[in-house]
Amino acid sequence: MKVFNYVLVAAATASTASAFMGPSAAKSVRPSSQAVPRNLFNKLFSSSADTKYPIMAEEAVMSQKAHGTSEKPVMKNLRWGCDYDTADRICNFNRHYAEYAGYWQTTEFLKNLDNEEKPIKFYDSVTGKLLFTAPIGRSMEDFVKESLSHGWPSFRDAEDVVDKQSVNPEKRSHRGSHILLCCVQVNWDYVRCLRDGECVSTTGTHLGHNLPDASGNRYCINLVSVAGEPEED
Repeated sequence: MKVFNYVLVAAATASTASAFMGPSAAKSVRPSSQAVPRNLFNKLFSSSADTKYPIMAEEAVMSQKAHGTSEKPVMKNLRWGCDYDTADRICNFNRHYAEYAGYWQTTEFLKNLDNEEKPIKFYDSVTGKLLFTAPIGRSMEDFVKESLSHGWPSFRDAEDVVDKQSVNPEKRSHRGSHILLCCVQVNWDYVRCLRDGECVSTTGTHLGHNLPDASGNRYCINLVSVAGEPEED
């Protein structure tokens, strides 16, 4: 029987916003408000008028439904060999934990990188909705390098997905049935963030957390949460 470790996503401290730690370690951590720089605190827990992203949601989006916070379990045949039980637990019965750091490296993702259609599309493991596309506006090498350094696939605002009906035709860049913009003027159709930084889908899938750094918003996402097959038209 495989044992999959969980890590706790804690509040960002002064030295870093990547606060992922084991449950036992969390008991001894009591970050004070004075230890958190005010600008970083505002990025994590507020959405000011001059900050377009992330788009926020109310707690109700993660209310209990037919299957945890979702209406149904994750798909049986997840991409890259992601484990079903781990995915279902993290996506639907979890608000604070993540696949262990580096889990995505143990899957087939990096091994199959050369065979993937670029840019890579990441679909909700429950609904099959397109959530992220990468890389956009940077190289695959840069995307992988940043993800390796943080331990989880890491996305930026410029890599969010826009529905083609909501974009000015003059600003469109066609990729299949969606439009991708290499800028932050994006309308998130299926991704939201809560006030504590939790990143979720509009249907209740736990995705990860937004942990801003000096470059802006950084969405650290569990690969098991975005390993779905695209929904059928």
